[in-house]
Amino acid sequence: MSDHPHAPVAPVEAFEPPYYVAVFSTVRTEEQTGYRETDARMEDLVKEIPGYLGMDHAQTPGGLGITVGYFRDADALTAWRTHAEHRAAQRRGRAEWYRSYTLHVAKVERSHGFTRD
Repeated sequence: MSDHPHAPVAPVEAFEPPYYVAVFSTVRTEEQTGYRETDARMEDLVKEIPGYLGMDHAQTPGGLGITVGYFRDADALTAWRTHAEHRAAQRRGRAEWYRSYTLHVAKVERSHGFTRD
């Protein structure tokens, strides 16, 4: 169900707080021309942002998509939000690809993880 065929089957590691998360939840339209290519480009592009830590993706069978981006600080998150190519993808998403979306931004104050050997 995911548009991220190479996404790991494990969550992004827990980082030393504080850091920031951007939680992007979407429901897409039927019109998806160009979405996969743009999505792949955005995944490559965000990795160039200093302070980018990683990303998790999930999609429900009913069509709710959730992407969580992790950033070391508010400046890194702002750099991504205001990146010219990302801004163009945002505009196209509102015009064509998304029926609805929400964006939640939070500062992480606690974080821990677990991995079974």
